[in-house]
Amino acid sequence: MPTVSPTLLPVLMLFASNVFMTFAWYGHLKFKGSALPTVVLASWGIAFVEYWLAVPANRWGSAVYSAAQLKTIQEVITLVVFAAFSVLYLKEPLGWNHALGFLFIAAGAFLIFHKWS
Repeated sequence: MPTVSPTLLPVLMLFASNVFMTFAWYGHLKFKGSALPTVVLASWGIAFVEYWLAVPANRWGSAVYSAAQLKTIQEVITLVVFAAFSVLYLKEPLGWNHALGFLFIAAGAFLIFHKWS
């Protein structure tokens, strides 16, 4: 049975966890008629699944990545997932200012992972 690389597994798990968390935090925006306690409880249920992915991803990922690198991976994934979610699910367009902001964040991620001699 093939196994997933220890450098790739945490990234895949963080990606999956971010999909769940994005729905937990923003999915209810399409259901503004639902009572707030209902959407909070539904969001908690979705976030519970997210934690079952994110916590092991960070635990296992710490064998390969530093904490700063894991956080950077998570933030970049969050932006990618949210951008897709915003356009595809919420039907909210992204503009040039969003792209520029994401570019600056990508530059920051480069600095976190770049080995300076």
